[in-house]
Amino acid sequence: MSRERDYSLGGARQVVSAALLLAAALFFLPALVIRGEPVYQRTGQSGSAADESLQPFEPAPAVQTGPRDRGRAVRLLNKDGTVSELTMADYLWGVVAAEMPASFQPEALKAQACAARTYTAVLQSSAKHPEADICADSTCCQAYIDRSAAEARWGLSAGEYGEKIQEAVSQTDGLGVLYQGKPIQALFFSSAAGKTTDAVEVWGNSVDYLKSVDSPEGDEVPNYRTQTVLGAEEVRALTLAAYPGADLSGDPGTWFGQASRNEGGGIISIPLGGVTLTGGQARSLFSLRSACFTVTWDGAQFTFDVTGYGHGVGMSQYGANAMAKDSSTFREILTWYYTGAQVGELW
Repeated sequence: MSRERDYSLGGARQVVSAALLLAAALFFLPALVIRGEPVYQRTGQSGSAADESLQPFEPAPAVQTGPRDRGRAVRLLNKDGTVSELTMADYLWGVVAAEMPASFQPEALKAQACAARTYTAVLQSSAKHPEADICADSTCCQAYIDRSAAEARWGLSAGEYGEKIQEAVSQTDGLGVLYQGKPIQALFFSSAAGKTTDAVEVWGNSVDYLKSVDSPEGDEVPNYRTQTVLGAEEVRALTLAAYPGADLSGDPGTWFGQASRNEGGGIISIPLGGVTLTGGQARSLFSLRSACFTVTWDGAQFTFDVTGYGHGVGMSQYGANAMAKDSSTFREILTWYYTGAQVGELW
């Protein structure tokens, strides 16, 4: 009987001890988590090399993309000629990472995601690339970079920048830019010289939603103002190779005539050796960053002073960032740059 009593008392003591240990664990558990961050098991001092191999008890949750983009596929023609099939969400991540600085404001990144999504949707219904929906060449379609290459480029900022872009894509899931209910050709470029350019001035076709509008970026843009210097023989050779009928005899100072300009200072047309070029043609001919330029001859060489970067039609990326800094939403940015357009669901 006494032995039975001893066992029961021992059992009671074990139960009590277990209860006390459980209570203590529950009491001290909140101290193990600070501000919701995962706890690390540290074997060295904070900031030491030992921290590099630490693993959290629970991994941070990944940013999820939306179901609309995740449910659509994109066939991408890579620069090496191969074709990859990606989800729309993964493809757009690579486009935004390639096309816009990840340091930009979140609303500017969202505007870029919407423009890229719309541009992709339009090309998916075309036959531009029979073997694919779109290519990774920015001179033809849109730039694209895979995640590992982007993260290598960003270095220590890879985690922050990758999440910003993921959020820009997921928070605009399935949204695009529409005009009269249909997706538009959502063209975009780097930076404008005070105003964007009407499509008719660049390609000769008027498009209702691609009109000239004010754009707020300026000298904060890297290489916003640049110079290109060419000798007379360089100008002659480049011009005659493209326009054999041009007359580039006599004083080089007379080769360029008076330019016709738009309100933003961009060149609409400029005479060169008796041939009239559009601003875009002159830009391409002399490899200038934009068609907003002046050209001077000093007796030895031509100097092209250029402002901005890109064709100038549609959404200015640096302008979008300037608007976002001034509290504009991605919807406001898009409807500003695409005249008369609305933001709505593509799918």
